[in-house]
Amino acid sequence: MHKNLIITFTRNPELGKVKSRLAKGIGETSALEIYKFLLEHTKNVLSKLDCDKAVYYSVKIRENDIWDSEVFSKHQQFGDDLGARMQNAFDNGFKKGYEKIIIVGSDLYDLNTEIINQAFKKLDTNDNVIGPAEDGGYYLLGMKTLNPSVFDIENWGTETVYKQTVSKLTSSLYVLETLNDIDYVEDLKPYDIFKKYLK
Repeated sequence: MHKNLIITFTRNPELGKVKSRLAKGIGETSALEIYKFLLEHTKNVLSKLDCDKAVYYSVKIRENDIWDSEVFSKHQQFGDDLGARMQNAFDNGFKKGYEKIIIVGSDLYDLNTEIINQAFKKLDTNDNVIGPAEDGGYYLLGMKTLNPSVFDIENWGTETVYKQTVSKLTSSLYVLETLNDIDYVEDLKPYDIFKKYLK
């Protein structure tokens, strides 16, 4: 077992169940295509990391999917909101003896191994690390000990999530570069690979 753990959350990729804000602009079929593409990208990035890896499913654990059970331990998310679900995932990891735990979103085309490796390295000298997203949320959160207050956010999915979270990270914190996660049609515009979805 490694001392470092990377976690990502995933929704089961089903038509009409993912990327609802994006679907309003480009339709449910295209939104599902993009979500599957981003999941594949996230899986490829995480697979290259030299640490243990966990994927947490929103509805039910899938055995034969893109997440190879030889590489990723598979878990069920539980909790009343996103904060509770993330707290439970971190808690589960720390109870298993991991010393550094990082969670990343699964909808970032900008995510790469360098950023995640940098985050783990910064946890050598900081208690926490965070990666702000352009929409006011965050795409990465890393800790060495569980801080439950971080997950007590009033409204997830709003532009104040990052600010609220940082205000609760009172011990040493390293802030990574800001990245763009894919939630709305506008978020697709910087990338040539998504141009076909923009009419």
